[in-house]
Amino acid sequence: MSNMREPSTRLEVIVDGIANWLIAKRKVLSVLFVLITLALGASALRVHLDPGFNKLIPLKHPFMEAFLKHGATFAGANRVLVSVRWKGEGDIYNPEFMKVMRAVTDDVFFTPGVNRAQVFSIFTPNVKYIEVTEEGFAGEVVIPSRFEADAEGLAKVRANVARSGEIGRLVATDLKAALVRADLLEVDPSTGKKLDYSDVSHKLEEIRAKYSNDHIDIQIIGFAKVVGDVMEGLFTVITFFGIAFVITAVLLWFYSRSLKLTVLALVVALLPVVWLLGILPLIGYGIDPMSILVPFLIFSIGVSHAVQMTNAWKQDVLAGDSAVDAAKIAFRNLAIPGTVALVTNALGFMVIMLIDIPIVHELGVTACLGVLLMIITNKMILPIILSHLSLERQAGAGQQQGRNKLWWAISAFATPRVALATFAVSLGLLAVGMHYSRQLLTGDVGAGVPELRAESRYNRDNDIVVANYAIGMDVLSVYVETQDMTEACLSWPVMNAVERFDNTMRGVAGVQSVTSVAGIAKVAAGGNNEGNPRWAGLQRSEGALRTGARAAVPDLGLNTEGCGVIHILVYLKDHQGATLHHVVGEVEKFIAAEKTPNIQFRMAGGNAGVAAATNEAVEKAEIEMLSAIFGAIILLCWLTFRTWKAVLCIMVPLTIVSILCNALMAVLGVGLKVPTLPVIALGVGVGVDYGIYLFERMQHELQDNGSTLREAFYEAMRQRGTAAV
Repeated sequence: MSNMREPSTRLEVIVDGIANWLIAKRKVLSVLFVLITLALGASALRVHLDPGFNKLIPLKHPFMEAFLKHGATFAGANRVLVSVRWKGEGDIYNPEFMKVMRAVTDDVFFTPGVNRAQVFSIFTPNVKYIEVTEEGFAGEVVIPSRFEADAEGLAKVRANVARSGEIGRLVATDLKAALVRADLLEVDPSTGKKLDYSDVSHKLEEIRAKYSNDHIDIQIIGFAKVVGDVMEGLFTVITFFGIAFVITAVLLWFYSRSLKLTVLALVVALLPVVWLLGILPLIGYGIDPMSILVPFLIFSIGVSHAVQMTNAWKQDVLAGDSAVDAAKIAFRNLAIPGTVALVTNALGFMVIMLIDIPIVHELGVTACLGVLLMIITNKMILPIILSHLSLERQAGAGQQQGRNKLWWAISAFATPRVALATFAVSLGLLAVGMHYSRQLLTGDVGAGVPELRAESRYNRDNDIVVANYAIGMDVLSVYVETQDMTEACLSWPVMNAVERFDNTMRGVAGVQSVTSVAGIAKVAAGGNNEGNPRWAGLQRSEGALRTGARAAVPDLGLNTEGCGVIHILVYLKDHQGATLHHVVGEVEKFIAAEKTPNIQFRMAGGNAGVAAATNEAVEKAEIEMLSAIFGAIILLCWLTFRTWKAVLCIMVPLTIVSILCNALMAVLGVGLKVPTLPVIALGVGVGVDYGIYLFERMQHELQDNGSTLREAFYEAMRQRGTAAV
């Protein structure tokens, strides 16, 4: 006897009409969907990883306006550091080290995508020393073009390096290592194509493998190396996904006792992933390594919805309905709550795009598109396949007769006494969650790169570089724009402002060192007076300032011609969210108090400037994002169920889970940043799915069958809860 009932509302009539049309046209639709899957499957073979530094930049942030304006002149955000370390006796001033250092410099110089004008090493001609002689200032490259690594040549290089002021910058403070610093371009000038970060990372690893030996060790850090390591780690991610896939398959089989339903649920859950990967090349998108988890999230949501449909179909078949009728009933019962849940999921990912960062927009579009495709695969293709399916005999074996003891025991939560106790526990969890969620930090937490393990080669390299140089990867660039001046570096008010900023930042916690024209000009002024440190200061007249004018050579990357723009480099100890927040706050305090006429301090460039702007963009958009997603959920739930009770029942647990998620991230030391944003959207989206499915079933039992609250909750958990678990 069929369990199919006549539709009673206009919406049910529409859904019933769609169900009948699906089954009536199932052969034609089956062929159509197979063709679409084959076409998109072939297109998916062209999908590629598409990392990019500029995708991380919040383009409309005030910091990035200054960065984009001056970034071409003063590079430094997308930087690679290659440290060559001597492990033998003595220091770097020996023939073996110098030979390797020269070769490493040359190899980095010719690496694809490197801005060759921005390569710095003791072997490059743009690294010079200046000394004061009886005849005045004299200067030359640190290592002469005809350098011979004999005792005399090495002694001369040692003296030149000491005079150059590069100890702590290009030479380690313990004189056991030297650095090659290079900036990367987003477009490879040799090919005119977008830079292949995987290729750059491989080239850098080839350098490491080529020159590392018993006496030489090489450390490499930078955005390109991070991306390369993440891309290499994708095999591990896929391996874990395969393990999760097998575990999911086993659990589904134990639950359904049907090989057909297990395979069907997994295949249909994979369909939106295949379709998504096929569509991405057609719309000019790739997959960024930092958002590689999106296809896996789509699969997990797909499994959730597929199991709901197959479970509903199986129950009706076991109750005596034909496969066709069971497919119609499953579609009619799940089309509305399932579609609303998926639309809510899509909105959850869509609101991420409130954060004005290209990679976030790409992530939001990709995830939103994948979820919307699920409406077709799970609500159309799945019922069509089920209508052709026959259930194995063993799938009904072991079906518990009468009430399910486990779910009936759990249904006690719908009784007043247990409900009050549950409510009290929930309030306790909410209080604990609110306390810890306030400790959630925006940005990176911990040293190095949190996307990689603490013991990874990259993070170990980063620790070594930070420990042995006064500079590191984390640099905050501040630009001083001068107005109506031909030689701003000869103006004492301008140089005094730069010096005061330099001195102020050196005393800020989290700052490792500061480099500015004012600091170098003071050293030059002292050198012009027999090296007396008392004279190492800025003179008040234009003529006197000319004694240190050689510090303002544009080749050093600290100013433009005529000092129209002055570039100040603030090297940080790390790029943790707390460090960036503190340092940026101190810079802003200085800028707010600075009243020198005709100059303007502007933030911020460097990778730390980009990270600070990104953190601010994420933090600013978090409230807007959560408000938008919860507002959309409230509206959709009310439109679906037409009662505020439904909204309350679905929203309260969802809010508690969202707060507990933030608290858990804080406790585990996971910062709120671009790669972790999908987790929040997923938590909210999946929570809505289960809430809508359960409430829809309870509403049906209460209104149509006249069940008590406990019986309605029992039926909801028996029919929907099992699949959800």
